[in-house]
Amino acid sequence: MSGFHAVALAMAAVAAVVSGGDHRMAGSDAPADVAAYTLNGQNIEWPCTSTKSVYADTGRYVAKNVIVTRAQVWGDRAFVLTPRFRSGVPFTVSTVRLECEHRCWPVLVPYPCWALHDEGDPNAIQNAVDVYLDPTGVLWVLDSGLVNTMEQPVRRTQPRIFAIDVKTDKVVKQIDLSGLVCSASRLNYITADYGDDGRVFVYVSDAATRAVIVWEVAADRGYRVVLPKAITHDCTGRRDVLYIALARGLTAGGGALYLTYLTSNRMYKIDACNLRQGCSEGTVVDLGPKPDKMVVLGTDGRTTVYFRYRGQGDVYAWDTDRPDDGTSFGPDRFALVRKADDCGRLATHVAPDNQGGVLWILESNFPDYISGAVGCLGTNVRLQPLVAQCGK
Repeated sequence: MSGFHAVALAMAAVAAVVSGGDHRMAGSDAPADVAAYTLNGQNIEWPCTSTKSVYADTGRYVAKNVIVTRAQVWGDRAFVLTPRFRSGVPFTVSTVRLECEHRCWPVLVPYPCWALHDEGDPNAIQNAVDVYLDPTGVLWVLDSGLVNTMEQPVRRTQPRIFAIDVKTDKVVKQIDLSGLVCSASRLNYITADYGDDGRVFVYVSDAATRAVIVWEVAADRGYRVVLPKAITHDCTGRRDVLYIALARGLTAGGGALYLTYLTSNRMYKIDACNLRQGCSEGTVVDLGPKPDKMVVLGTDGRTTVYFRYRGQGDVYAWDTDRPDDGTSFGPDRFALVRKADDCGRLATHVAPDNQGGVLWILESNFPDYISGAVGCLGTNVRLQPLVAQCGK
């Protein structure tokens, strides 16, 4: 990978972040007095004190370089990502226990074990950039293979996917994506889909090549669905992010993958049935203009997509389960569900728990992390249920 494309990979992550009511949980009757978990690089479970000393002395552990960017919840555990944006990140996927009633600082435990995160080991996860927990309890981890992307990028392995069964904490599958990427590829996001016949498909966005990588798990085969040039015609540069969000329709027609580049002025979708058939020609639908640059945060596992505008903290919900009559997308379909955090944190992820009863939001001071202004105490990351604060 060229130096430009390595830097572009890091900048893709940067671009996604920098640029009185009835206080109740969105989608439930839970009160606002709910648990909030502070995740920090200072709170790591080490095998022993000597291991911590060795990691710190050799530069493999720098607490302020650890930041949580994505989270998925199953039962009383959250699975979180700490990408290797900078050196000194000892592991890139971890789990935390959600056990306290109000506010606490749980420890990060490498998941599923320390051995699977040894930097430089071709069999280990090198840099997890996104994660998706499907309804069956399989955690799909997207490993870019490129570490230290905000410093001096180093290619450790080719991109691949790890599938981990969270019920057994075992790796059940590895998917090699090397045959589906090129030196220019920038893989951003991952999601998994189940067809009506039970077949599992995994989708990965490749921003640099304007494509969605599709992997049919049972058949152990993959292909690229190249998207129309039109979806990039108004983008401002090559260091862009291609968001994907899978919404499962409650009406006839099944689910759809919603797509947009960060700097694009428009939102698009492609029905999942077309993705499974490897077809994009004539199947990508232009839903219309976006009011502003949108950072897509995730879904509720059903029909609603959550987002915020670039550089702003307010979080909005968009119910995609509307008839395609020209009114399925636009400000009149958006609902404000969370006001901006007074502490300056910006949301990076919204995801449901495995029971579908609680939506979780992950917020952090990522702009401070980017600028190197975090300080010795480390990053300020908060995981908590998504709470409506606007009378919705």
